[in-house]
Amino acid sequence: MRKPLIAAILACVSFAASAGEADIRKALESRLGKVESLNRSPLPGLWEASVDGQVFYTDDKGEYLLSGNLIEIKSGKNLTSLRQFNALPFELALKQVRGSGKNVLVTFEDPNCGFCKRLAKELQVVKDVTVYTFLFPVLGEDSTQKAQAIWCASDRTRSWDDWMLGGKVPPPKPEKCDLTGLQKSMELGRKLRVSGTPTLFFATGERVGGYIPATEIEKRFKAN
Repeated sequence: MRKPLIAAILACVSFAASAGEADIRKALESRLGKVESLNRSPLPGLWEASVDGQVFYTDDKGEYLLSGNLIEIKSGKNLTSLRQFNALPFELALKQVRGSGKNVLVTFEDPNCGFCKRLAKELQVVKDVTVYTFLFPVLGEDSTQKAQAIWCASDRTRSWDDWMLGGKVPPPKPEKCDLTGLQKSMELGRKLRVSGTPTLFFATGERVGGYIPATEIEKRFKAN
């Protein structure tokens, strides 16, 4: 009789947990809109909710809302920014890996941005890095056309490098080319409030608006 009783109790606990999650989601969505994800945070009694790309925290009843960074004291890690970073849609970015690729960097760049071209050259000497570049053409119609041409190229990363490093203009985009991914990249930049290019995001959650040299990038990697 003991095992069936334990199983019944566990089933009730599981049901209560799922019902609680549903109630919290309902409470949040009534005020904030669609909740993209809802999970228990590392801090007991606190739930982590992702809404429109932003991370919020709430209690077990969904009655209170916290907006801010959750820091793990022992490691110094910004768990909020780390969650946002890991949730990025990396499949929309141009990916380049050098060496082991153990250090990860995300950039938002415009093909006509002069400082982005300087950054592209600097990144050539950064060791053991994986760079995810989200196309973010904000400097006019020519930028949009170049970004579309690069997005529609058979090898996007090579087309990007040919233009940014060598000045080789990408051929015009074909008539039939799905630009949905590029549009999503633009939407992501706006959601993250990217206001200029280049904008850099590090895995620690640190955000840098503007160009920095390779030495500064590597310094941040070593500090992680």
